[in-house]
Amino acid sequence: MANETPALAPAQRPRTSLKALKPLLPYAARHKLWIAGGLSALVVAAGATLTFPIAVRRMIDFGFSADSAGLIDRYFLAMLAVVGVLAFASGCRYFLVMTLGERVVADLRTDLFAHLARLDAAFYDTAKTGELVSRLTADTTQMKATFGSSASIALRNLFLLVGAIGMMFLTNLWLSMTVLIAIPVIVLPLVASGRLVRGRSRHAQDTLAEATAFAAENLGATRTLQAFVAENATIQRFSRAVDYSYQAARAAMGARAILTSVAIFLAFASVVGVLWLGAREVLAGHITGGILSQFVLYAVLGASSLGQLSEVWSELSAAAGAAGRISELLEIKSSIVAPANPTPFPEPSRGEVQFDGVGFAYPTRADAPVVSGLSFQVKAGETVAIVGPSGAGKSTVFQLLMRFYDPLSGRILVDGVDIRTADPAQLRAHLALVPQDPVVFGTSVADNIRFGRPEASDAEVKAAAERAAADDFIAALPEGYATKLGERGVTLSGGQRQRLAIARAILMNAPILLLDEATSALDAENETLVQGALDNLMKGRTTIVIAHRLATVLNANRILVMDDGKVIEEGTHAGLAAQDGLYARLARLQFEAGVAGLGEAAAAKAAE
Repeated sequence: MANETPALAPAQRPRTSLKALKPLLPYAARHKLWIAGGLSALVVAAGATLTFPIAVRRMIDFGFSADSAGLIDRYFLAMLAVVGVLAFASGCRYFLVMTLGERVVADLRTDLFAHLARLDAAFYDTAKTGELVSRLTADTTQMKATFGSSASIALRNLFLLVGAIGMMFLTNLWLSMTVLIAIPVIVLPLVASGRLVRGRSRHAQDTLAEATAFAAENLGATRTLQAFVAENATIQRFSRAVDYSYQAARAAMGARAILTSVAIFLAFASVVGVLWLGAREVLAGHITGGILSQFVLYAVLGASSLGQLSEVWSELSAAAGAAGRISELLEIKSSIVAPANPTPFPEPSRGEVQFDGVGFAYPTRADAPVVSGLSFQVKAGETVAIVGPSGAGKSTVFQLLMRFYDPLSGRILVDGVDIRTADPAQLRAHLALVPQDPVVFGTSVADNIRFGRPEASDAEVKAAAERAAADDFIAALPEGYATKLGERGVTLSGGQRQRLAIARAILMNAPILLLDEATSALDAENETLVQGALDNLMKGRTTIVIAHRLATVLNANRILVMDDGKVIEEGTHAGLAAQDGLYARLARLQFEAGVAGLGEAAAAKAAE
């Protein structure tokens, strides 16, 4: 374990080209007025900066005499006005460009989350939630720097570089040609080393995402972590993951530091060389001291701009790694999508369900079919129970019916409509699920109940809770229905979470109910209350029940017995129990065990 290092996340080929930034440009293009305002402020600020060397030249060549005292005063007043314009334009530039960066990142995060929320279940079978959160937060923050400060600095220095070069040529052609020769010597190393910086930055982002994924997974299971006294081992593993991420980040920063140092040295070394040549020209009487001063100031402006552009280049190279990771996510297509012209469901819904020769294997286990040739029909208003041993394919029936996956063969019909031809959202609006392990969100109790119907009134929420036998325990909470529940509802008991899930399904009021051991976490008293509520809810609705406890399905209209992905028996409880089949064996095991348990409990009570 000591030698473990986090795997580099992406299965795809990592993107390290600046082209990775291209798909993100439309986010900036949405805000043309902000861009125009920022560019205008940049032009004004750059123009104001470029006037200073001219003023310095004129002061050196014409201003230092007793007769020019008034001229000096006017020069300094003019320069003060230029400083004011520069300060105002720079402030506007900062506000406009940084606001643009914040807006772009907000839009990007919204679109990325919306995209992730719509990806199919097969994607999440292998994806790590912590890594996705890292891309949604850390990687998009890197984009904020790109569209905000980096873009602002890059544009400002690009304007200054072009302006300084132009003014250098106007000042002295021969010295400018000398400087021009040095520019390729400075630029070529930047371009050549950019790929190295992008690759290392991508590596650093990947390792950070791995560490984040590990932390999210373990913090989400803190009770299990502590129950097995695994704190120290987990902390050590996380520490190694973080250190590995640090080493990768340090390598990326090292590459950027070397790139910046080389660029700055080359830029300012060229300025020193030009200054030496210019000094010899002044001594020879070919140019004045003012002209040399003006040229050197423009050369310094150009060199400093080029040096800062090298820093921005390395930042853009780092951002390309993050952009590549985000683009990879945005390019993933869900296999479960609505067709161009979805088939509508009949209104009102009848609630009929049919599986016709359905075969399926999970994408992560393509060579292990879960259901094969599965066929059955549930009529409108009928209650059908599905029972069988673990691994028989019962839960897969619900996964397929809700179209989290598409079958590999056969078809599934709801009200006579092949669900692959329908809009998944419309299909799922016809289904109300109560899972065995219900999900409770960290919002209020009321928001948890109205999760499937956000527009539901408080009165409707309370009525649903009362029918699910949840109102009493909700009323006892500190703030009643407004009480905020912890992440995944860890402060509630299993039975309380189950009743919230039942209330959620009741409020959704869908024509088809899917109950996956819906009362499994309740005690006998609450099970009786909730079962009564469910019995009322099931009237006039189609209900499919997955059950391991056969006592909960005794009153079902039909019972389907599944084994090895197929329906092998079908009938009522009495009829199936009279046969010497799988159901009869399961019934004997459960009911005889229950009787034995009751006998032992009675004997123990008598012994007391």
